[in-house]
Amino acid sequence: MERILIVEDDKFINDGVKSYLRGKGYECASAYDLDSARLMLAGSFHLVILDIKLPDGSGLDLCSEIRKTSRVPIIFLTANDTDEDMIEGFKQGCDDYISKPFSLDVLLQRIIAVLRRSSNEEKSEVYTYKALSVDFEKLKVYVGNEPVKLSATEFKLLELLIKNKGQVLTRDVILSRIWDIDENFVDDGTLSVHVRRLRQKLERDAKNPEYIITVFGIGYTFGK
Repeated sequence: MERILIVEDDKFINDGVKSYLRGKGYECASAYDLDSARLMLAGSFHLVILDIKLPDGSGLDLCSEIRKTSRVPIIFLTANDTDEDMIEGFKQGCDDYISKPFSLDVLLQRIIAVLRRSSNEEKSEVYTYKALSVDFEKLKVYVGNEPVKLSATEFKLLELLIKNKGQVLTRDVILSRIWDIDENFVDDGTLSVHVRRLRQKLERDAKNPEYIITVFGIGYTFGK
């Protein structure tokens, strides 16, 4: 049975969602602020439903924290419904974004879809795109039939971009997830150096990359 954590300070909404999802066969737990959510996340959950405006801070910050150590699917459920809000949510690593007011039936279908994608990703540990193949379990990379030797950091950078395909990751987000987990200062040039090395190893033409794409003024994304 999938376990879902609902992080929502409105007790009426939190209890209503929990009751509905329990009726659909899910095991649910509630948190009403960031502090209690952090404590509960020490346990195991298959999905997190997360509000942005919480009494003790922003759900965006919690989402970013979770993404440093976990791939658990995250769905934002929030009244913040502008395009800028949604873009920021996806930048921080959410898997879906639902605006209030919302339909419980629609929420359920989004949950089913996100959990299905998550399950498929766990079963398929070999990712293929064009001539590139990445075996996440064995930590092996191939371009065509040729093995490519990457450093541990280069592999983590490539994995981060692939696992967030379709999203633009800012330079700050990439630095924080790979180098700055312990809040150690890392020079911004470190990222540029690793991107250049990755392109030299993976791309047919490093000046016209197919895999590691620069989004000028923002950061990087994977694939075209």
